[in-house]
Amino acid sequence: MREMRWPAGRSGEGLLVDRPRLRARVASGLGQILMSGDLEGAVAALAPGAPVLGLYGEADTGIPVAQVEALKEALAANNKTAEFKIYPGAPHGFHADYRTSYRKEAAEDAWNQMQAWFKKYGVLS
Repeated sequence: MREMRWPAGRSGEGLLVDRPRLRARVASGLGQILMSGDLEGAVAALAPGAPVLGLYGEADTGIPVAQVEALKEALAANNKTAEFKIYPGAPHGFHADYRTSYRKEAAEDAWNQMQAWFKKYGVLS
């Protein structure tokens, strides 16, 4: 099964839940879940099966680095395969080229990271 959405944001959360056939996931948002501080909900959303790549901005005021680090630790504690990359100085929505928060270098790297992740787990050839 192949599903790619970028950016994830609010609409992406529904993609993460109840998709056991997904081979790999990229979490660039989990916005509402992480913004609410619901770490357990975020882990539950990501826990079913597939390895997770997290791509976040260091300057994201809605999803602080501390929450991303806590999610990373929680996934590790639950033996989930996950990697995270935090982009220095990048705000929320750094990959959305239609927003003032767009950061070209970080966005291009994140896009390449996502494609490499999906190739690594056989989602893309």
